[in-house]
Amino acid sequence: MIRFLKWFYPGMKIKRWLLLSIVGMLLFGMGSALFTTPQPSLLTRLVSLLILAGGLGAMVTGAVVPVRSLLDVVRPDSQKELVDVVFARRHLERGPKVAVVGGGTGLSTLLQGLKAYTSKLTAIVTVADDGGSSGRLREEFGILPPGDIRNCLVALAEAGPLMQRLFQYRFPGDSALRGHNFGNLFITAMTQITGDFERAIQASSRVLAIQGRVIPSTCAKVRLVAEHDDGTLTVGESKISDYPVSIRRVYLEPANAAPTQEALSAIREADLVVLGPGSLFTSIIPNLLVDGIVEAIVESKALKIYVCNVMTQFRETAGFTASEHVRALIAHTNPGIFQVCVVNTKPVPDALLERYRQEHAEPVEPDVDAVRKLGYQVVADDVIGLEDYVRHNSDKLARLIVGLSTGMRRVPLAQRTNRPGSPALPPPAAPGAPAEGVRV
Repeated sequence: MIRFLKWFYPGMKIKRWLLLSIVGMLLFGMGSALFTTPQPSLLTRLVSLLILAGGLGAMVTGAVVPVRSLLDVVRPDSQKELVDVVFARRHLERGPKVAVVGGGTGLSTLLQGLKAYTSKLTAIVTVADDGGSSGRLREEFGILPPGDIRNCLVALAEAGPLMQRLFQYRFPGDSALRGHNFGNLFITAMTQITGDFERAIQASSRVLAIQGRVIPSTCAKVRLVAEHDDGTLTVGESKISDYPVSIRRVYLEPANAAPTQEALSAIREADLVVLGPGSLFTSIIPNLLVDGIVEAIVESKALKIYVCNVMTQFRETAGFTASEHVRALIAHTNPGIFQVCVVNTKPVPDALLERYRQEHAEPVEPDVDAVRKLGYQVVADDVIGLEDYVRHNSDKLARLIVGLSTGMRRVPLAQRTNRPGSPALPPPAAPGAPAEGVRV
């Protein structure tokens, strides 16, 4: 009762509008009574219509203005009209349940696009990072690396642009904070306060008002290990691309890292599971090496899509075609890990290519026929943006993926399905079994 009475305290700006609504109802009642009197004169009808209109206007004003006033208090930075907010929320609630697996810039790019189509988003993120700000915080505080988590939180944020810029702010100079992101420090502090990394992510999600969920694939403190073609082992995600010999395989230490139950539930309940885009060996595969993740994806009834990278990465995937990306992925997991492969076919301008040549990177060749021969459907399309960098365009990619999920996207049958006579989608194999002809 006391809480209810607080609405009538001075300064709440509620009483006046409540009074206006009551006056409006009285006027509307009076106007209705006058209008329905037996054999009213023309003047009486006009007066009654005016009273009805005034009463209706007072009731609407008395109801709408305080709601807008409350929204301004609760969300002062919001520039959207109430009707736009309500429409967007209701529309997004009808979207598909999507679980996206990966890490790095590629995952956050896709999330930015997908949040325009659904609010039922779950990002399942790798925690094998050990470089930069994340690596320093991991070593000093014994927490899981927050960098990829932070990027996904910002990508899904509905908080104002200033808050997003704050979370991505990197401290410059020669101070002890040099190179740290504010968002990384914030998540670290939240972990210390709550005593739990997952609860820290949940608290950070509320601060940024994110649309969806961000979940680590495991809460174990894992290290990524690469075995190279010369038999050398490289320990640590940040060191893998520094070794000048190709990667034969990657694995986690410890090998029996337990998955988070939230990640497994999100995969089982999803209408759509998307792998990538992102670094193949250091962002996507590490999630799939966590116990139970591959099995959950294979057993899921969701449509499973792998988004192939648009550019190779120096030493990590140097010279890889799209089919070689696919072979490496299924060699580490299971042939039933996905059904559809999305590849880019838009040429990259020479001006941009020159910059990438200096970094020993090149466009991934979309060898569509080779991917189909492995037994997978292929969607080949323009899914990139060509501003300063060659990256997936978040809007194009999200529209294509949601279109595949809902069946709304119209693409030629030859691009969308296997060619006649090519293998059908592979049946689920034993967990961890390599695909035929793929070297582990």
